[in-house]
Amino acid sequence: MYSLSSCWNSHRHTDGRAMLREIRDLGFEYAELSHGTRISLVPGILEAVQAGEIKISSLHNFCPLPMGVNQSAPNLYQFTAESPRERDAAVKHTLKTFEFATRVNAPLVVLHLGSVELKDYTGRLKELVVRGEKDSRKFTKLKTEALEKREAKKKPFLERLYESLRKVLPEAESRGLRLGCENREAVEETPFEDDFGLLFYELKSPALAYWHDTGHAQIKENLGFINHELHLRTYADRLAGFHLHDVQNLVHDHCAPGSGSVNFSALKPLVKPEHIKVFEFSPAMPVAALKQGVAHLKQVWGDS
Repeated sequence: MYSLSSCWNSHRHTDGRAMLREIRDLGFEYAELSHGTRISLVPGILEAVQAGEIKISSLHNFCPLPMGVNQSAPNLYQFTAESPRERDAAVKHTLKTFEFATRVNAPLVVLHLGSVELKDYTGRLKELVVRGEKDSRKFTKLKTEALEKREAKKKPFLERLYESLRKVLPEAESRGLRLGCENREAVEETPFEDDFGLLFYELKSPALAYWHDTGHAQIKENLGFINHELHLRTYADRLAGFHLHDVQNLVHDHCAPGSGSVNFSALKPLVKPEHIKVFEFSPAMPVAALKQGVAHLKQVWGDS
């Protein structure tokens, strides 16, 4: 199943039905409702789904956006936050996302899983990589510091993450929803690269799945934290689906497949027809580039 995320076009629409018709008219049977879905778009979305104009493959938490928030904000509230009030808000709005998923017959919700409070290592590491200084002593020192700092601080953040997920998993299970735990590009965001296995060990619910974002994984490889293909292979048995996009100039993601450095051919052996495959493109991408990227990916991975 291929799908297109409304992150590409939601900002241009005031009517959810028109937003989904635009996706349908590009040849998609399915759409993902992104974390930029404003409450004002909901009536039109429900009309389009009820009329059978399009199906919803997945929602990206938080969806719709909390009242008063009008811009994409997937990390507005974090499961890992030290503040109980923020964690409660993360749980509350995640449960609201589950409710909306049921209303639009979506089988899966993609989640961001929080972060450890650190200074911005990701931005500084990206700057050095772009300047061609990945092999410098400065980069190595900074990367080592980031690894040591986040490892030393992660325990209470992960414990709060598990506690929050234990609060939402029963509701997901009762609604028949799967939760896609997305790999993130920022080195401060949890779970860290090797910690997904621990997450699935601590929380054995079959509703909890791995969600692979190709752009984020490629940036992590470009920063020297993972091997993209090996990372996907490690969690392939828990894989529910993909966010599909490419990476240009080492750190610029949400580009059209085939225009950057992601080796989609290398990932193909790990792709199954039952995986949900969502194109997640930049709002600035022209239609021609979108069509070219979709065609390229389907040429490599096939039509199903």
